[in-house]
Amino acid sequence: MKIQTVDHLKQFESQLSKSLDKQQQKVLVCAGTGCVAGGSINIYNRIAEIVKDKGLLTHVDLVEENEGVGVKKSGCHGFCEMGPLVRIEPYGYLYIKVQLEDCEEIVETTLIQGKPVERLMYNWEGKAYAAQEEIPFYKKQTRMVLENCGHIDAESIKEYIAKGGYNALSKTLFEMTPEEVCKMISDSNLRGRGGGGYPAGRKWSQVLAQPSPIKYVVCNGDEGDPGAFMDRSIMEGDPHRMIEGMCIAGYAAGACEGYIYVRAEYPLAVDRLKTAIAQARECGLLGNNILDSGFNFNINVNQGAGAFVCGEGSALTASIEGERGMPRVKPPRTVEAGLWAKPTVLNNVETFANVPLIILKGSDWYKSIGPEKSPGTKAFAITGNVNNTGLIEVPMGTTLREVIFEIGGGVKDNKRMKAVQIGGPSGACLTEEHLDLPLDFDSLKKVGAMIGSGGLVVMDEDTCMVEVARFFMNFTQNESCGKCVPCREGTKRMLEILEGIVEGRGTLEDLDLLLDLADTVGSTALCGLGKTAANPVVSTLKYFKDEYIAHVVDKKCPSKTCQALKVLRIKKELCKGCSKCARICPANAIEGKIKEPYTIIAEKCIKCGACLQSCAFNAIEEV
Repeated sequence: MKIQTVDHLKQFESQLSKSLDKQQQKVLVCAGTGCVAGGSINIYNRIAEIVKDKGLLTHVDLVEENEGVGVKKSGCHGFCEMGPLVRIEPYGYLYIKVQLEDCEEIVETTLIQGKPVERLMYNWEGKAYAAQEEIPFYKKQTRMVLENCGHIDAESIKEYIAKGGYNALSKTLFEMTPEEVCKMISDSNLRGRGGGGYPAGRKWSQVLAQPSPIKYVVCNGDEGDPGAFMDRSIMEGDPHRMIEGMCIAGYAAGACEGYIYVRAEYPLAVDRLKTAIAQARECGLLGNNILDSGFNFNINVNQGAGAFVCGEGSALTASIEGERGMPRVKPPRTVEAGLWAKPTVLNNVETFANVPLIILKGSDWYKSIGPEKSPGTKAFAITGNVNNTGLIEVPMGTTLREVIFEIGGGVKDNKRMKAVQIGGPSGACLTEEHLDLPLDFDSLKKVGAMIGSGGLVVMDEDTCMVEVARFFMNFTQNESCGKCVPCREGTKRMLEILEGIVEGRGTLEDLDLLLDLADTVGSTALCGLGKTAANPVVSTLKYFKDEYIAHVVDKKCPSKTCQALKVLRIKKELCKGCSKCARICPANAIEGKIKEPYTIIAEKCIKCGACLQSCAFNAIEEV
């Protein structure tokens, strides 16, 4: 059905909202990528089948006579560690680690009897939590951008409209001028959530001021940081919010066409985006003369091949144009000559998803959340050695301690937190001394770190920080586009040095050389990705220099992680001379005589550990 006018949108919203309320119970099965991988689609199909067989009525679309039970595929609920997840409304129950065989009990106990299935509830420190909002993982969050994820059908424009969707766009088109929209976004101090933190309103105003009759809006959905999945979850779970934000940006900047650049490794996000765009076009909320306002706006989806460098603005636009994804020299900036050399608004998914809220609630409301210079909330993907991994959203200024120990539930196995990598390969490693550091753009910049797209990788006491630096440098070097010499050659040389250190070939001079190279690469690389490539190395050298020294001087890995630095030794007092270790060694590195202690020849040993596993007398130790 095409929505012709603002009044028509209001009437449709009212009708859909009433229809949604008639669904006495709602089963929201997480259909984000993580839970889908765990079998949630089979769970959705099974619950829908049982509900239908029992005559409870199930509906996948909103119509006026809707009643009974609604079974829906929602977006990511966030608590990925506990998936597959199923939420039951109106009770607010959240069932964790649901399996196919649990479906009958969920329908019978909860949907028919109205009681919780206690064994499927989240349990922490002996307490079972029935209501999702009371679980510590959720209780400490402020979900604004993610408020619909896990609460509505991710594939239904009607449910988005029923929740007030596209009202911000109608307000923009009929109550505000483009200049007023730009001013409201500027006054809110919304800063780009893609990593740089550039003020979104300033960027929009700069594009609006350009004389070109052709302008573009580009959404950066190329989320390449290891361990990051914030934008993916928004695209999968609430795509219309992002689309609405892009439409508003188009009106504000004077653009009529938008592009969403999303990596092909996100097939579910691509499908949901294409579905959402088709629905919006069918409803008249994309296309020509939207809501009879005279405003035209269309959106296209472009899939990237997975190059990390295409997260950089000029490389991204080059990729859309069909060119090789490589950054270019600036100026001119993207706001002056971006996509096809036309003025372009380029923001990431989370930035656009904030826009409808600001338009509806105002800039003062937005600025009341978080620090004055970094207001609003930020979505983080918390992963690594933490009890509660998943997707969270907290006000800017929330501390690392609150995120890791209150929301994340602390470090696994009660181990000590050693470090947290924030901002992906462009970020830095922070330590225990930074636990009370507020997570906002300016506070992190002061300690040499950055929010980046929002990845948080927690590391425990058993993590080798030299290996962490090598891992991220290996990633960055592999992903370097090769256009500029400092990044192409500098990261390669840094990786060679780090590989030498973890293999026992490093020297003290290498540590100084690493810092010199980091300074050169950071000062002279062409794009922001190259300029920040050395951050993990610099931060680990700053806070964990003792580990580097142990590797290069003592030839030891304090965390016992680096395979090349391990030494296997036979304890003569325990060796029975059975020869089993010598017979099983693939390198013929063990010598001796039957019934006499054997010896491992260090020069031949490949440290595979076969002897360690085979010895029945625990006579072999790893030192």
